[in-house]
Amino acid sequence: MRIAITGGTGFVGRHLAKALSAGGHEAVLIARGFDRRDTTALNLPNVSFFPADLASVPELARAFAGCGGVAHCAGINREAGQQTYKRVHVAGTQNVVEAARIAGVGKVALLSFLRARPNCGSGYHESKWAAEEIVRGSGLDYTILKAGVIYGRGDHMLDHLSHALFTFPVFATVGFKDKLVRPLAIEDLVKILEAVLIGGRLSRETVGVMGPEAIPLGEAARRVGSAIGKRPLIMPTPVWFHYALAVVLEATMKIPLVSRAQVRILSEGIIEALPVCSSLPTDLLPDTPFSDNQIRAGLPEASAFGAEDLKCCM
Repeated sequence: MRIAITGGTGFVGRHLAKALSAGGHEAVLIARGFDRRDTTALNLPNVSFFPADLASVPELARAFAGCGGVAHCAGINREAGQQTYKRVHVAGTQNVVEAARIAGVGKVALLSFLRARPNCGSGYHESKWAAEEIVRGSGLDYTILKAGVIYGRGDHMLDHLSHALFTFPVFATVGFKDKLVRPLAIEDLVKILEAVLIGGRLSRETVGVMGPEAIPLGEAARRVGSAIGKRPLIMPTPVWFHYALAVVLEATMKIPLVSRAQVRILSEGIIEALPVCSSLPTDLLPDTPFSDNQIRAGLPEASAFGAEDLKCCM
């Protein structure tokens, strides 16, 4: 089967493409550009790259031609210039749906966020919810996966957390009460996406997708620290401090250590879907533990943050 992947050169897109290629399927990676730090997916058998953003329905329809399914994985966790939540999450999803209809695509799988919901005061959460509603009301066969924190090789979580622990001796929790997270291994998410896109599972369902273990964010940092030989001091810190820090980091870092949207996400905890939605069937439940071996497998090269991470050094 031929599957189109929006955000195809990003973290989830790359891993999905690798799994599809290994299974003998074709993958079309759709993105504005690609991460030059990891171009491995572009060289796989039956994987092609289609340079496009989400703004043009005709271009997307061309990319979707001959595809049996679309994995809509494109998204942002901070706004920058014309890349706004409304443009990417809302208008982009509307264009994906329209292009899928024109191209006769059989299935659309939307990767959303676990706690995406309306009227909560967060542009990120609300735009992700709007995208869900567009897909649910499209008339197409769909599956919406509301995922929590995803980790693995090339992610944001292990990448930035490990660099931060090499740079700073402390880890600041978001809020004085450490919130819980359920880290989700990319392998488990890809397994579900394959079941949806290739196996036709979870038709017209919205499901929550979380890792098997609920742990405090500070404990997650300790486990990553242990894997890289660091023992960070866990320091409870008020939420307002992280919002202020995020403003500075978004202005100065190419890929911020933390964005304002991520502060909101971490301040709530990430262990249950909002609104309440369907659960995964037993055979698709994530079961990969957030273990030392699993963390090590996803870690980037050991290093601290440096000048190359700053916008001024672009």
